[in-house]
Amino acid sequence: MRHDPEKWEPVSGGAAAPKTSHVHLKLLSIQSEVVFGHVGNGMARFALQRLGHEAWCIPTVLLSSHAAHQGFTGETLPAALLAKLVAGLDAQGRLARCDGVLSGYLGAPEQANVVANAVLLTKRANPKALYCLDPAVGDDGRIYARPGVAEAMAKTLLPLADVVTPNAFELATLSGAPVGNPAEACAAAALLGRPVVVATSVPCGDRIGTLLVQNGEAWLASTPRIAQAPRGAGDLFAALFFAQLLAGHAAPDALDLATRATFHVLAQSDGAEEAYLIVEQQALTAPPAPQGFKMEKLASRRQAHV
Repeated sequence: MRHDPEKWEPVSGGAAAPKTSHVHLKLLSIQSEVVFGHVGNGMARFALQRLGHEAWCIPTVLLSSHAAHQGFTGETLPAALLAKLVAGLDAQGRLARCDGVLSGYLGAPEQANVVANAVLLTKRANPKALYCLDPAVGDDGRIYARPGVAEAMAKTLLPLADVVTPNAFELATLSGAPVGNPAEACAAAALLGRPVVVATSVPCGDRIGTLLVQNGEAWLASTPRIAQAPRGAGDLFAALFFAQLLAGHAAPDALDLATRATFHVLAQSDGAEEAYLIVEQQALTAPPAPQGFKMEKLASRRQAHV
């Protein structure tokens, strides 16, 4: 995962990132499941499969749709059931073939222990496997996760994460530091002490940014703002970025590819009740060069890991 800055140049206007030969990955995704729409596993599963990877999905909640749709209903799955599903995969020897674990929205604090055990079992069976924590607990200045979930993620899951993909609000919540611009986001990301931190929805004046911090260096991909983006943007970005990283792309290139693909899907879905994930699926494998896209390497600043 180490990146050689001499072999990568900042992308401006969406130039294609370096390509690697196709890798067929197997990923365990533990997050929400909806009958209608594209959030949680309903977003990550298709994105991963469209990239040619296997997605083994364990639902933390089962809902008719996401909570923004009036009249939604559903339930949180018991942590004991999730643990049984993980144990079954382990007993079958499947975790030894798992390349990475991705976790997102949790329906209850006790589910964090199940995710942590899944990560530990996977890494024990396959030491090369990585864990990506998408701390889906809130946005727009408010916590939407149930009480105790954010704390459980910070205490139990964050220390295990190789990659963390919070939005700006979640980064501020996890770090306890303000995140009002890229410089503040860099400082807050360093406080998490994880190898790779990618913060989405970072304010950049009249634009919106996605900030990557790795090995004390930072890259910023920014795009025009989307007036009414549908839900699930963070779920899509986390799945795409993590898969591109595991497939062998350097982190800045994974940032480039995932940002351009996510922005295209969201821009085409502006004002829609759900993301046009299926209709715009070609962008997942061949991200277009959106107008106004910019990527730059920020001034080097060595940041100590905790």
